[in-house]
Amino acid sequence: MLRIKDLVVDIQGSRILRGLSLEVKAGELVCLVGRNGAGKTTTFRTLMGFRKAVSGSIELDGKNVLGLRPYEIARSGVGFAPEESEVFGELTVEENIAMPSWREVGGTRADQNRIALAYEIFPKLERYRKRGGQELSGGERKMVSIARALASNPKLLLLDEPTEGLSPAIVPSIVDGIASIRALGHSVFIAESNVHHVPSFSDRLYVIERGEIIFSGRPAEATKDPAVAAVIQGGNLAPTH
Repeated sequence: MLRIKDLVVDIQGSRILRGLSLEVKAGELVCLVGRNGAGKTTTFRTLMGFRKAVSGSIELDGKNVLGLRPYEIARSGVGFAPEESEVFGELTVEENIAMPSWREVGGTRADQNRIALAYEIFPKLERYRKRGGQELSGGERKMVSIARALASNPKLLLLDEPTEGLSPAIVPSIVDGIASIRALGHSVFIAESNVHHVPSFSDRLYVIERGEIIFSGRPAEATKDPAVAAVIQGGNLAPTH
């Protein structure tokens, strides 16, 4: 599915990613955990074509997509829900989620089915279909952002900090939605700065520090290395849900 190898990225003369390598297999849920500034968002933005790499490769289903434009990568089957959520305030919830279907008037039947599925995964949004994006809470905007990415029917869904800054009351709804998406067979790649928000059903955990992967394995194994434990907040790994 996704294979990143020896990825090097510089931003304004500073080396942010230093030979990063990782993979997400078909149907897997994989988490990339690290402190703020470790390189998580840069990894995602480079994967989506928003950042240029110095060297390395990014393969989707065996095809090197490094250097493609964001819309080309999206057409290759990658959906992206950024940390900022980026919901259009002047559009309703319904319009935001339906955006991937705007290729043609009314959308196709498959488009309509995917939009309906997004409401099944986040039932709360069904009640807010006509509510403007500017009226939504942070948690509701996050749901809309994920639902919109899902409506594009991605093979791989990237979720950058899906629970960051949210009320503890809303986090279980987000995690339940992610579990439902994974159960549908989508590959899911999550970036998290808070290890306590790593879903317990994750297949694999990568820990990134200063642009390098310092751990790869099962979440429960991450605390066995003192250096890794220090990065993930003292090593108290407590998966959510």
